[in-house]
Amino acid sequence: MCGIIGILGQTPVAPLLVDGLKRLEYRGYDSAGIAVIEGGHLASLRAEGKLRNLEAKLAGNRKAGRIGIGHTRWATHGVPSERNAHPHLTERVAVVHNGIFENFRELRLELEAAGRVFSSDTDTEVMAHLVTANLADGMAPLAAVQAALARVRGAFALAFLFEGEDDLVIGARRGSPLAIGWGAGEMFLGSDGIALGPFTDEITYLDEGDVAVVTRAGAVIHDETGRVVERPVTRTHGNTYVADKGNHRHFMVKEIHEQPEVTGRTLAHYLDLAEGRARPPEGIDFSRIDRLSITACGTAFYAGFVAKYWFERFARLPVDIDIASEFRYREQPLSKDGLAIVISQSGETADTLASLRYARVEGQRIAAVVNVRESTIAREADVVLPILAGPEIGVASTKAFTAQLAVLAATAIAAGRARGSIDDVEEARLVAAFSEVPRLMHEALRLEGQIEALARDLAKVKHCLYLGRGTSYPIALEGALKLKEISYIHAEGYAAGELKHGPIALIDEEMPVVVIAPFDRVFEKTVSNMQEVAARGGRIILVTDRKGAEAAAIDAAATIILPEMPASVTPLVYSIPVQLLAYHTAVFMGTDVDQPRNLAKSVTVE
Repeated sequence: MCGIIGILGQTPVAPLLVDGLKRLEYRGYDSAGIAVIEGGHLASLRAEGKLRNLEAKLAGNRKAGRIGIGHTRWATHGVPSERNAHPHLTERVAVVHNGIFENFRELRLELEAAGRVFSSDTDTEVMAHLVTANLADGMAPLAAVQAALARVRGAFALAFLFEGEDDLVIGARRGSPLAIGWGAGEMFLGSDGIALGPFTDEITYLDEGDVAVVTRAGAVIHDETGRVVERPVTRTHGNTYVADKGNHRHFMVKEIHEQPEVTGRTLAHYLDLAEGRARPPEGIDFSRIDRLSITACGTAFYAGFVAKYWFERFARLPVDIDIASEFRYREQPLSKDGLAIVISQSGETADTLASLRYARVEGQRIAAVVNVRESTIAREADVVLPILAGPEIGVASTKAFTAQLAVLAATAIAAGRARGSIDDVEEARLVAAFSEVPRLMHEALRLEGQIEALARDLAKVKHCLYLGRGTSYPIALEGALKLKEISYIHAEGYAAGELKHGPIALIDEEMPVVVIAPFDRVFEKTVSNMQEVAARGGRIILVTDRKGAEAAAIDAAATIILPEMPASVTPLVYSIPVQLLAYHTAVFMGTDVDQPRNLAKSVTVE
């Protein structure tokens, strides 16, 4: 997750911008930069690498501007370099950006045809040129930004400076967080409360689609329709470096809402979105691997289960998937030309670490999918595939799960290309499909109100079934686990085809059945299983898309309709509603959502 800071101050802001960026280092970055207005003109400094490189440049080039924006960048479009670092400037505008613009290629071609000259490889520069073109057409800054936002697809947070405007920063968000900090005669923007901590303890978190016009006198916020709205001001522990819930009730729901940004960042690290290619992981030659062994615990195991489908489909590579606590005790014979993939958010999970060591003794090469690069599992693996999710505070994993899925999907695509089971065209098609995931996640989050209403009834039951086929089967398992973890309702996930082999005996008028069923090649089979439930009076909660809802022809108790999308990406997007359903059910039941009983974030004992 990239980081944003903006300051409208009374004294030179350059050193303050750098201080704010330092508090965002935990989000990860590979370059940094600032832009200020001096004497009415835009000026910037950027540097590849750590913030100390930017500080060194600043020491030799003092900036006196009292207004500025800063950014720490994690490379998405374009390699880590000074020319690709933010802010991006034109003759009229400076902009910093978290997120991904999905349609930047077509917009760039259009702008270049109109004579605009680009100086970077990034998607962000498109926004700078769009706004500049609108200003050239006579629009005021706010209108120029709003018109540009209407043309881009994706999830983002943005902050703009304007040539000649010494008392104006405009911020906007869609899918990525952005907050306003309030001061006396000065104002601030930041990616989160941590960034704003040194400057203020009064913070307003922008809602989805908001555009904020910030001056030293205050801020005027417009919602996505353009209407002026009020957003609450919250008081935080400004000068302490603590995990911040923002305007969310719990860390879990905050982390659910972070998923468009986190997933976009992770995908961009493993996929070359500009070229439509998957970056092969260093240290793994998939053309020489004859079998994969994937092992993990809990939610991470379900991520590996989804990956089994992807690796076998994209790379035609056979996969064994094991719960880590069973893996080494099964004494499975492992191929000398095989690869073991171990998955652990913390990188310290005892059973997963034991599995890694068993695979090592068996002569396997080890790849670790982890969130903590300094962890034991990461240190003992041959190849580390970081998920880049940032700190996850809630015990029930959400953003780490979808980040794990993102890493595994990209790796499966790279494996398919290396093994010749997919060609350039198919690789580009898959990469394009996954590049849309942050936007699709953002659209899924818009259904939260409907899901919350469903959760009120779900909170009254004692048992629940989840069904799915194909890659939706592991998501059904994950949905059931989430409900168990935080609401303490007994729930089970099943492959939909297994319903008639036992679980159907449980179906009655009191049994809710959550069916994960995108309109894909196994949809008709899933419909037949839903009919079996309906015939016995079961209460179906159908999670599907518009085509699925129309084709199901079943009187469901409720239908959650997600946007249509390629089947390959559904596990990431369909995770959102099952997470929200579990979360809101637990809230209605009054459980400790972030720290459910008997559970720990990192399980370091067998």
